[in-house]
Amino acid sequence: MRINNYIILLFSVSLLLGCSGTRKIPEGDLLYVGHTIAVKKGEESKKVRKKIKSELNDLIRPKANKSIFGMRPGIFFYNLAGEVKKDKGFKHWLKYKLGAEPVLMSKVDLSYNQKVIQNYVENRGFFNPNSIADSTKNSKKVKANYEVVLNKQYKIKSIVFPKDSILLAKEIKQLEESSFLKIGEAYDLDDIKNERTRIDAKLKERGFYYFNEDYLLIQVDSTVANHEVDLLVKIKNNIPEKAKNQYKINDIYVYPSFNLKRDTVSKRKMDTIKYNDITIIDNKTVFKPFIFDKTLLFNKEDLYNRTTHNLSLNRLITLGTFKFVKNEFKENSLSKDQLDVYYYLTPLPKKSIQVEALAKTNSANYSGTELNINWSNRNLFKGAELLNISAFTGVEVQVAGQNKGFNVYRFGGEASLVWPRFIAPFEMSSGSAYVPKTKASLSYEYQLRTKLYSLKTFNASFGYLWKENERKEHNLSLVNISYTSPNDVSELYQSQIEENASLQKVIDKQLIFGTNYSYTYTNTMLKNRKNNIYFKGGIDLSGNSLGLLLGANDDENPKNLLGVPFSQYSKLELEFRHYYNFNKETTLASRIIVGAGIPYGNSKDLPFIKQFFIGGTSSIRAFRARSVGPGTFDGSTVTDNSFLPDQSGDLKLEFSTELRTQLYKLVKGAVFVDAGNIWLLNKNTDKPGAEFTGDFLNQLAVGTGVGLRFDFNFLVLRTDLAFPLRKPYLPKGNQWVIDDIRFSNAAWRKENLIFNLAIGYPF
Repeated sequence: MRINNYIILLFSVSLLLGCSGTRKIPEGDLLYVGHTIAVKKGEESKKVRKKIKSELNDLIRPKANKSIFGMRPGIFFYNLAGEVKKDKGFKHWLKYKLGAEPVLMSKVDLSYNQKVIQNYVENRGFFNPNSIADSTKNSKKVKANYEVVLNKQYKIKSIVFPKDSILLAKEIKQLEESSFLKIGEAYDLDDIKNERTRIDAKLKERGFYYFNEDYLLIQVDSTVANHEVDLLVKIKNNIPEKAKNQYKINDIYVYPSFNLKRDTVSKRKMDTIKYNDITIIDNKTVFKPFIFDKTLLFNKEDLYNRTTHNLSLNRLITLGTFKFVKNEFKENSLSKDQLDVYYYLTPLPKKSIQVEALAKTNSANYSGTELNINWSNRNLFKGAELLNISAFTGVEVQVAGQNKGFNVYRFGGEASLVWPRFIAPFEMSSGSAYVPKTKASLSYEYQLRTKLYSLKTFNASFGYLWKENERKEHNLSLVNISYTSPNDVSELYQSQIEENASLQKVIDKQLIFGTNYSYTYTNTMLKNRKNNIYFKGGIDLSGNSLGLLLGANDDENPKNLLGVPFSQYSKLELEFRHYYNFNKETTLASRIIVGAGIPYGNSKDLPFIKQFFIGGTSSIRAFRARSVGPGTFDGSTVTDNSFLPDQSGDLKLEFSTELRTQLYKLVKGAVFVDAGNIWLLNKNTDKPGAEFTGDFLNQLAVGTGVGLRFDFNFLVLRTDLAFPLRKPYLPKGNQWVIDDIRFSNAAWRKENLIFNLAIGYPF
């Protein structure tokens, strides 16, 4: 039976390998398989020629069918689907989503592409280039060949800004020092376009609301010298008078109940409220006036500013209360240099209910489903406050792992209230695009781990969330209280505690009373960059005030609060990610995590829920979830095979790097290496080798593997197949297991190959 499976697999692979895509090419036509571009060497550097070639490659059209080792699976599936008569269904999906229509030579316009090449290099200052376009045929395939010979590149000799006496010309003249255009640099049409855009943007910051970059002209004179140009920045003749005017803000009007379907602006009977510089026109008193004063950033007599304009709109949107936000500026009828501002706001339904079903995975290698019911009130006290009450239930299972069969059932709920401002005894304000928020929450969760125990957890918190911009975010919980109590501890789990005393910490009552803060920086939302980064740093402090108040300084005789010893510790965790984008299809993603938790005063150990774990679908994928460490300790030796406890530590160090590339439309491939471990701060006789020492780098677990990512836009399904390269719990000298790799050996595969199924990218 196994031999038959191998024969079928070999036949399938052979079929795909033979799929060159030429079988159904129409008579008289050829399959277009791509192009070559040669940039002939001239006076320019190799780096310049390489950049020009790369950018020209992106401009050539059409793009050839995707090829993987000579195969063209897109054409294969396109032909396999045959004739499709419906706009939906499996055959339509197979032909047009999974498949791709063959790109034929008849669709390639060589002369057009040649002109594209000519225009591009001329726009980069290589005037009057020589270019050639032809093609080479090989059986039923054809490739386009382009060649360009560059003349000497033109440089900028001088730049002249306007010297007129009018206000607009003076403002443009003041922008000269920060110009994108520099004397001695190469002529580049994109730099000229960007300079016009820059000047326009700066003028918008200085009150020139009606100005437009099309009113600017940058003349180029290439006759002044050998391979040099003069640039003259000019204001076009006959531009509208109002484009020359500098405007200030006059009256500010807000319509909080604007309706797109009917006229809610010109009604005669409307409640009008004057609050500071804002006039609120509303036939219903839906919102308290102060919310607009705190959200809108313009004040009367302010110079018009495009940044303030956009920030105010974004702040209205991020309130989360309005479905549509529209803004309009009109010239004041009594003054030619003043603008009246109008905000038309369409509220979302005040109350709503939402039901959602989720598929999820977690760091413990459990997969499952969750059902959530959320009820919201978006304007509880008429100040755009958001009240959210939710309930959830779910189940999580380990499909493959040491804890298979020990399923987790959860249910609970949360109530949270968010104010779109800081609630504090002192004045706090923010001028960013995001309204600062205050959040209070109360939650309860019941968790049943079958055959083992159940836990009840109560949590209450109060704190602040604010963003400086789209890249920088802060989260401060001034008060965070968590209480966990165990229930229904099974005889099986009690017997495991006798073998491994550290398991007792999982079911100990825990009271955490502390403060935590996190800062996140990311520019991953910025596309077309070679480098993207993500950083998150967090500090978690618990029991410090209580410790001082109650004099807690002896972990052997801890102080109690409400009959429960409270936890006292400090914890720091840092995560840094770097994404190097070779091109749009290939990325090298890397991550490092460093964490440390120090118990003191009233606590001998960190609470179990605050400890560090390693291994699993989003960690070191070559090891089962939470099975690595601490240190060189091997947790599998202290219990039987029916249940393997989560291994935890006070310190954590983890590295990962992953090369991701597009294999096909919906499929990405990855090759990865993971490394890391956790450690205990103090020596534990029950866990020899678990404590942190200066030899920690020689105690890292290392694994590698390959994976596929199926990206369906709304969902990313990830599969990884990994195996260990280094096992820290083996005797010294035997920890590297590279020489033991035996893919053909069934016993080795069973012990070492780890299959991970998860949702989303690991990082």
